Amino acid sequence: MTRSDSCASAPDQHPKPDGSDRYTISEVVDFTGLTAHTLRWYERIGLMSDIVRSHTGQRRYSNSDLDWLAFVNKLRLTGMPVADMVRYAELVRAGAHTFDERRELLEATRRDVRNRIAELQDTLQVLDYKINFYGDAAPASERV
Repeated sequence: MTRSDSCASAPDQHPKPDGSDRYTISEVVDFTGLTAHTLRWYERIGLMSDIVRSHTGQRRYSNSDLDWLAFVNKLRLTGMPVADMVRYAELVRAGAHTFDERRELLEATRRDVRNRIAELQDTLQVLDYKINFYGDAAPASERV
């Protein structure tokens, strides 16, 4: 069985059906919240590839491109370095023989996210303690 990496986190519904999915850069900006500068930069650094161009040279994005951008946004939220995101994109383009390397990269990112979550949970406990302390109306001289 051959598996393809069709990008996780696809939107629930695309604005246009497959086959009619040729979005201008301004439509992608509106849909994703990314800037046109960011979209061009993603293409320049290799995070986006093979963006179809119209006969006048304007970029035309597909539903598949929107799915990829949704996934890239998730990777950004993890704190994954851009260089690692570009490496992941290169591995996807290289084909199925890179599944192990892709998985390793994602597993390392998951470990980093779990560590950050633990740090944030610890920080939340400190904040909760302080909020409760101030809520107990402790004398001002005891509040730090």
